[in-house]
Amino acid sequence: MDMGVWILNLAVLFIVLESDLGTRRVTRSRVLRPVISAAAIVPIFIDELATSGYGLMLEIAGTVAGLLLGLLASAFMPVHEGVAKGRRCAKSRAGVGYALTWIAVVGARLAFAYGTAHVFGRQLGKWMATHSVSGGALTDALIFMAVVMMLTRTALLQAKARATLTHIQPTEAALPVE
Repeated sequence: MDMGVWILNLAVLFIVLESDLGTRRVTRSRVLRPVISAAAIVPIFIDELATSGYGLMLEIAGTVAGLLLGLLASAFMPVHEGVAKGRRCAKSRAGVGYALTWIAVVGARLAFAYGTAHVFGRQLGKWMATHSVSGGALTDALIFMAVVMMLTRTALLQAKARATLTHIQPTEAALPVE
């Protein structure tokens, strides 16, 4: 199994869990860190994109899977209003469900990568040859899944934080008199 696969997957897992577990303020650096990480990861690990056929469909499927998994992970990270340093802020809370989602997804990607090298490589190679799918397209699909999952989580975190902070609380004067 390629060491790059391990590095990429464990880096994504570390970045996300380190910045999200527990109750955390939603800060600019917390939102930008995954975006910067993705900008660094993509050029390092992606050589050439598939532009047609099953390779392109596989890359699109990886992207869609990343989007859906990012939505799932974000469901386990609610955002609420809080106070830090005497100022109103948005805070997120991620716990066991969030961590398990990320660990399961990264574990599945690593298990698949291991399986391609040691368990079902011949069958996968035959399928790839039959459908004219390059190894690069398969790698790209897995990278897209990882990066898009991380970016979807980041975009939703930012959107939830903005919605939380722009939510207008009713004042006592606006409450109906009973």
